[in-house]
Amino acid sequence: MFYTIITIVTIAVNAAGALASFTGARFITDTLTEIKVQPRWLPVLASLQAAGALGLLLGLLGLPAIGLAAATGLVLYFLGAVITHLRAGAHRSLASPLLFLALAVTTLALAIVR
Repeated sequence: MFYTIITIVTIAVNAAGALASFTGARFITDTLTEIKVQPRWLPVLASLQAAGALGLLLGLLGLPAIGLAAATGLVLYFLGAVITHLRAGAHRSLASPLLFLALAVTTLALAIVR
């Protein structure tokens, strides 16, 4: 039950993040500027995040290997985001990728022990 709740939360925040990225939300584009990521990467990053959310959903719907792969992918994605923020010295905007990373790690850990 806890796995399901955490996974649903992880799906929701990643789907919302991907949607904000796909629509070019100002807080997303401002963050990209702050961390020195070219705007042309936005569709790629949004697609990866959306794929992670979709993969987690498929895992809940009976394809656990896909869910496990998606959780692993999101952990790697947000590790990259945290590293990118740190390299850019963007400590003020670090909370969001750390929260997303914590959710992805928790989802992955629960998927493994499930």
